[in-house]
Amino acid sequence: MSTLPFPSERRHDLACLGRLAVDLYCEQFGAPLEAARSMAMYLGGSSANVAFGVARLGLRSAMISRVGDEQMGRFLLNALQREGCDVSQVQVDPRRLSALVLLGLKDRDTFPLLFVRENCADMALDAQAISESFIAECRALAITGTHLSTDTTRAAASTALRHARAHGVVRILDIDYRPVLWGLTRPGAGENRYVPDARVSARLQEMLAQFELIVGTEEEFMIAGGVPGDLLASLRRVREVTPAVLVLKRGPLGCCVIEGALPGDLAALALHAGERVRVRNVLGAGDAFLAGLLGSLLRGQDWAEAARVANACGAIVVSRHACSAAMPTPAELEHWFARAHHADVDADAELAHLHRVSVARARWDELHVMAFDHRSQFLDLAREAGADEARIPALKQLLLGAVARVEARSDLHGRIGVLIDGGDYGADALAHATGRGWWVGRPVELPGSRPLRFDGTASIGSALVSWPAEQVVKCLVHYHPDDAIELRLEQEDRLLELWEATRAVGNELLLEVIAPRELCAPGTEDQAVLRAVQRLYNLGIRPEWWKLAPMRAPGWQALGRLLAARDPYCRGAVILGLNQPLPELAASFAEARDPVVKGFMVGRTLWARESLQWLRGEIDDTRLGDAVAANFVALIDAWAARRA
Repeated sequence: MSTLPFPSERRHDLACLGRLAVDLYCEQFGAPLEAARSMAMYLGGSSANVAFGVARLGLRSAMISRVGDEQMGRFLLNALQREGCDVSQVQVDPRRLSALVLLGLKDRDTFPLLFVRENCADMALDAQAISESFIAECRALAITGTHLSTDTTRAAASTALRHARAHGVVRILDIDYRPVLWGLTRPGAGENRYVPDARVSARLQEMLAQFELIVGTEEEFMIAGGVPGDLLASLRRVREVTPAVLVLKRGPLGCCVIEGALPGDLAALALHAGERVRVRNVLGAGDAFLAGLLGSLLRGQDWAEAARVANACGAIVVSRHACSAAMPTPAELEHWFARAHHADVDADAELAHLHRVSVARARWDELHVMAFDHRSQFLDLAREAGADEARIPALKQLLLGAVARVEARSDLHGRIGVLIDGGDYGADALAHATGRGWWVGRPVELPGSRPLRFDGTASIGSALVSWPAEQVVKCLVHYHPDDAIELRLEQEDRLLELWEATRAVGNELLLEVIAPRELCAPGTEDQAVLRAVQRLYNLGIRPEWWKLAPMRAPGWQALGRLLAARDPYCRGAVILGLNQPLPELAASFAEARDPVVKGFMVGRTLWARESLQWLRGEIDDTRLGDAVAANFVALIDAWAARRA
């Protein structure tokens, strides 16, 4: 057990007060920041990173800070909320903008850093708005040194510390020394970690006695102690003004926990050994360390275990691109400690997979999806009706409206979705569907291609870069394990290319596998599909979703066992329609009672006849929408009734 007196039975484990900003990371490794061609956007700020990391580890964290009343502020709040962090104490500033940080990755030792924080929102944190009753519901309060640098933020930090002391909340200081934020360097020198300054040392020492745990690097303890170039003397000076437990971060060496008097020599400090990994980006390593340390201590672990987890969290984050988004999950840590790991963390495919699938994700426990991503089929309908194909985009908008109507009438929020193409026919409908909380899929296959080809591009990875993150990549492949070897290998190469592309850009992947009829003897269709899924898992492809034709109950049960064995984090399977009559398709749902089947994604069964009538001018917009909505509701009802 640690010596820190964390109270029990509080609503929140940890509240973090301090920096809350948007990190814009250069995506080109080896380039100066000024040569960046594109940036990736993440939640940032040392305090926010810790709150995010602790929440990702499964604890109840909260954020006390301030954001602008604008898009970046909403992005930050959403990012924390998705991870499970309480944001009720994040103030919204009507006049100031949220802070920004621009970061580059020049080489393993050079990480240019540009803070855009002039009069920013989080440095205007209002002390009078700090809630005593909220802090009283916390077990610990963590504050960063940056928020001791100005009179405004120092007053807010002091108010929070006073409330914490009154209610037995353990108080923690992350020294977090950034000379540029104390006005000690030129604005472009944000990566500078140490500038000795007697004024800063004095300002910090005025506050040190208010904390029970103080965490910092060697440079940070030198600024806190105020003895430039002499770490031991600085630590002794810190010990003179506070009995707090000191945790000294020593980079790849590990860390030291100092609970009492200091020894006569630094070499006598007990070292909790660190992890040796290939460094990709040191930015955020200290925040990950603190998240792992506090997450363990708050769970009742002793200092040795807390240090072990903290060192692992720091090592994992330095091997990745981002900071907050790079924070590990409990599943990752379990994998990390279960086996020997290579210094090149990127080489651990299982760790990368766990990082993708074990984080907080939108839940889709049940899905009712209308598919109108078809392209050639809509063109065929227009030709059959003698109608101009220029009417197809309007038709798809009407189908989208039918889905919205069903969602509203049937209270299906969080359980409804669409499959829509992003080309000339579906682009407008796709744009209107995205961002409204639906499951949204988008196809990439060239219709009818076998071997598989991608529609409109020879480089699927390049094409996916411009997709919104919420759009799921859907790929239909006509595939059988007994295909001719050249055909099978060519299709598998395309699927592997797609798999790697979705891993790089972060979009989820849905594979729709249809076994060609000519290769399936009667009664073997289910087995062919299961063999295809098994084969793709053998190749290392682990999509988030499978879209499969209706199977008999034993087939779905076998699929459930297969997914449990090969990828327990797979979201599951959905049933495709194959243009079957609605009664037959609805009847097939009765076989799909295994929990692995989450719902259906059906297209022409719902809208083909009605769309042809509309294109011919036989029905108007309202009658089309009513008829398609009625078909959709009938299928939704059949899905709900299958358990009976």
